[in-house]
Amino acid sequence: MEKKKAIFYMIFSVIAFALMNTVVKYLNSFNVYQIVFFRSIGTLLFTIPLLIKNKIPVLGTHRKWLIIRGLAGVISLTCFFQSLNYLPVGTAVSLRYTSPIFAAIFAYFFLKENIKPLQWILFVVAFMGVLIIKGFGVEVNSIGLILVMFSAIFLGIIFVVIRKIGNQENPLVIINYFMVMAFVFGGVMSINYWKNPTVTEWLLLLSLGVFGYVGQLYMTKAFQSHETNVIAPLKYLEVVFMIIIGAIWFGEIYNLWTLFGIFLILMGLVYNIYIKQQSK
Repeated sequence: MEKKKAIFYMIFSVIAFALMNTVVKYLNSFNVYQIVFFRSIGTLLFTIPLLIKNKIPVLGTHRKWLIIRGLAGVISLTCFFQSLNYLPVGTAVSLRYTSPIFAAIFAYFFLKENIKPLQWILFVVAFMGVLIIKGFGVEVNSIGLILVMFSAIFLGIIFVVIRKIGNQENPLVIINYFMVMAFVFGGVMSINYWKNPTVTEWLLLLSLGVFGYVGQLYMTKAFQSHETNVIAPLKYLEVVFMIIIGAIWFGEIYNLWTLFGIFLILMGLVYNIYIKQQSK
């Protein structure tokens, strides 16, 4: 029963994140800073009341690491949203999912975590997928590729910082730091690029934070409910959803080389999760 519940939670999370990415792609007439600004507002409407209700110290105790996590989050989010203006959504999402590779490398150097030889091979396989997408797939914009890889690198930093913090901070505090910094950064940077939304656009912009919060919440619930090696691979269903949405909604084209590259990325990362769990 717990397994079924965990699977449901993860699929629900994946759908929420897929909807958020779809809305961002749809709102490409808005500057990325304004989208980051509205993405933060929607989530802050949840985190701040919950922090107050549960009397959780807003500033936390590991402020240096919380600030680093927040900065890395803002950079990763901004780069990813901007990359959606240059890349098909399925390609962008799959390339961003190379972040566990960077997380493992950073953890190896800074947290002294071990990486098995087979894991290194799987990382190479995943990077081969990136090279195939760039070299043989439907023309991949170089700016978009650079942006999404920067997003993946900083997402890798986030994973390591959160691991460093461990259970010493409430998850709401970690998310709130990120969203407050995104709110300030997005708000200030969007002043010169502000576009007044219509009523429909207001709803879509505010929905970004709701989808993001729901996705994060149910992903956390899924990992709390069952083993990582069963639940984590389901996260990559988001790539499948985004390819389907991109093809149907946005008329994006994915040739066989692109799909093969995406397959190599997912295979390398999913098998890596399995290897890590086997070593525990």
